[in-house]
Amino acid sequence: MTGSLTVPLTTAEWPVAPPRPVKRGEPCTMVILGANGDLARRKLMPALFHLMGDGLLPDDFSVVGVARGRMTDGSFREVTRAALAEFGDADGLDQGTWGRFAERLVTIGGDLNDQATYAAMRERLEAIERSGGPGRGRLFYLALPPSAYRTAIEHLSKSGLAPRLADPGARPWVRIVIEKPFGRDLDSARALNRMILERFAEHQVYRIDHYLGKEAVQNLLVFRFANSIFEPVWNRNHVDHVQITAAESVGVEHRAGYYEESGVVRDMFQNHLLQLLALTAMEPPAAFRPDAVRDERSKVLAAIRPVGPEEIDDCAVRGQYAPGVVGGERVPGYRDEDRVAPGSATPTYAALRLLIDNWRWQGVPFFLRSGKRMPRRVTEISIHFRQPPHLMFPSTAGESILSNVLAFRVQPDEGISLSLEVKAPAIDLRLVTAGMEFSYAKSFGPAEHSAYETLLLDCMLGDTTLFARSDGVEAAWRVVDPLIEAWEQREAEGLPSYAAGEWGPAKADELIARDGASWRTP
Repeated sequence: MTGSLTVPLTTAEWPVAPPRPVKRGEPCTMVILGANGDLARRKLMPALFHLMGDGLLPDDFSVVGVARGRMTDGSFREVTRAALAEFGDADGLDQGTWGRFAERLVTIGGDLNDQATYAAMRERLEAIERSGGPGRGRLFYLALPPSAYRTAIEHLSKSGLAPRLADPGARPWVRIVIEKPFGRDLDSARALNRMILERFAEHQVYRIDHYLGKEAVQNLLVFRFANSIFEPVWNRNHVDHVQITAAESVGVEHRAGYYEESGVVRDMFQNHLLQLLALTAMEPPAAFRPDAVRDERSKVLAAIRPVGPEEIDDCAVRGQYAPGVVGGERVPGYRDEDRVAPGSATPTYAALRLLIDNWRWQGVPFFLRSGKRMPRRVTEISIHFRQPPHLMFPSTAGESILSNVLAFRVQPDEGISLSLEVKAPAIDLRLVTAGMEFSYAKSFGPAEHSAYETLLLDCMLGDTTLFARSDGVEAAWRVVDPLIEAWEQREAEGLPSYAAGEWGPAKADELIARDGASWRTP
């Protein structure tokens, strides 16, 4: 088929229901452990500031920043203001919002291995709670390296700062937010879950994956279950295969130390990509309630067919970026990056072929890929439908009809596209591919809230829908553990490279070609 055209879809001509008011967070104090780290500066503080500006934070709200070294409330506010200027709105800070936000920021300096730090934390929290209204919750955010999770959790529990609450409706509530990676493998994830659930109830634990807070990811559920024309074809009878791509144009940057220990599978597949797969493949929940949605996500992950050691080469490809050109700029290879071992065998790219053993998806391959130093930053889920069983239209030799593709762009330009075959305007009968495009930005304007804003507000409201549960985390590790183990045993043996600026090694093209498909270029 030759030629293509795009038809934009907008909401301008459709009636839009009046927006329902967004719930404000419940009164609470948010304690950020690691308040001087990158995560707090780049993501958490800008997200909280924007929520404040939108009137979504409760009146009884404070932030207690816990960090190493000596820091006064004043210096903590100065650091936060600098972070907001660098990572927040480019148009500058709203001074009124900043004034209200700054007065809620206090800090504690200390070592998280020292019980005295938690005693100081208790003193500060109790002083804040005495000055506020009754029933003020506590939200502890572990913005820490994974190696520090166990110590912090043990101290928070032992000190009585974060008691276990059996009743989800108890007030005041206590919740704890844990960043990825949640464990390093299945055994460590199980041990961490065991340790946490000895001290907290599951409803108190928020394992955060910021991909699940993205607007386009949440809209995947709405698209599937609020539009009756698509759900009947969302199965093995009509879908040929599914592709999920998470490409990054950057290298490891300042994260080389972490990346050498993790690699692309731990960094991207165990959490982000498998969560996107679960949302794409899950069954309709009985109701849009947190546990009902998480039940279905966990069932999908548990139904993924295990990949045995003898099947690794047929189902998975790894790669590592070599020197190349990205965005017109010459960039070094992975082994030439600072803090990377000269002979490192750490994969920066992986592609997987997974099968789901259930009634809906039996025999439908799910192809997942992610890599660094690829041509552009993009995350996309694409559903590739089966070709018509018979092409009755006249065609030239070697010409074939293209499959319909439904694509969900998660980032950077959130939207949905659908490719269709149509007749080109001409006397003769000639088919071309037409793309129907829906863009969030063009239809609704710029995104109002970042993923972290959405997820932090959910934490304050006690909504766990978009957070990972212990069984789902362990099911995801069961999928990737054999792969990681096999590749680590091989080390650099058979590790293909790809030039920076390419879409991955040639072996990844061979992997998907065995099913008669090819990678879609987002």
